[in-house]
Amino acid sequence: MNAKQVRQRRWTAADRARHKAIRAKFAHGPSQEDLEAGGAYEGPMKNGAYFAVKVLVHELKKARLAAGLTLATMSKATGMDQASLSRLENGRQPNPTVDTLWRYARAVGRRLVLTHAEAAASPRDNGKAARSKQRSRDTDRHSTPA
Repeated sequence: MNAKQVRQRRWTAADRARHKAIRAKFAHGPSQEDLEAGGAYEGPMKNGAYFAVKVLVHELKKARLAAGLTLATMSKATGMDQASLSRLENGRQPNPTVDTLWRYARAVGRRLVLTHAEAAASPRDNGKAARSKQRSRDTDRHSTPA
């Protein structure tokens, strides 16, 4: 057989049945509403947090290049493969873990510092309940008695 010829896979009846069962199992996955109701989905990452991660990764990449470190060197230092590091640096890893960022920062001689601040609104309602109650009070005040 030469390089241009492709050998076609011959599936047995058992193979076809197994593949059909797998497709059927995942055909009707949970909807977004099901995930939200079960608490398994918290919503998308907020743009501000996403942008902050992108800026952090860009700064770490600049530090790596300034230090003259290659992806191969980084791979050995972090224990991550070069493809994963490249995806991280080029923005194709939209939600890296804190551990990933910590290992990358440490490999370029930096420290990852996390902090927190007082929340402006409850994380559950994002201030919606307070505004809704205020609107309700305003409506009651301006309504005429029957």
